[in-house]
Amino acid sequence: MTFITFEGVEGSGKTTQIRLLMAWLQAQHDRVLLTREPGGTHIGEQIRAILLDPAHTAMTPEAEILLFSAARAQIVRELIRPRLAEGWIVICDRFADSTLAYQGYGHGLPLEDLRRITEFATGGLKPDLTVYLDLDVEIGLRRKAGTEEWNRMEAQTLAFHQRVRAGYLALARAEPHRWLVLDATQPIDVIQAHIRARVREFLHGA
Repeated sequence: MTFITFEGVEGSGKTTQIRLLMAWLQAQHDRVLLTREPGGTHIGEQIRAILLDPAHTAMTPEAEILLFSAARAQIVRELIRPRLAEGWIVICDRFADSTLAYQGYGHGLPLEDLRRITEFATGGLKPDLTVYLDLDVEIGLRRKAGTEEWNRMEAQTLAFHQRVRAGYLALARAEPHRWLVLDATQPIDVIQAHIRARVREFLHGA
């Protein structure tokens, strides 16, 4: 079983890189699943709509983490664990590291509390490989501004997004064996080549 997650600040190009990797993997493997957080299940998608609605400005960080965790608990048990048990490669656009970066470093909620909640929600499931696309947050937000994808999380302050980025980099430093950190200002094909090389190395060594 292989569980790969993608993380990144807003506008880092995750979606593009995930789609390229997915196409490459599907050409070689019959059982590859792409999903996302929050979402991925009927229940999760309904929670996603609540979480990302720009109108929900009154949502507290505490409510936010519990909603994210509810969607995560559902997708882990309904989708991710069953596929991994069947030998699938599962790719997820964001996972539990987002909680530590956004609600922990971004909002300032206690990291140990978030880790306990996340452990409960996931049953201890962790990615085998996490690809993080690093980018100056001002560049990323300019990329996303005015698009149809603009949502409540992206509308947070610049300082919030800078804390999120610093949080991601701290998480990557703490577990270098699991993280692949890439400069998201590089050309798309260069980034994808790095990702494929690491995934190929991982799959052949697994």
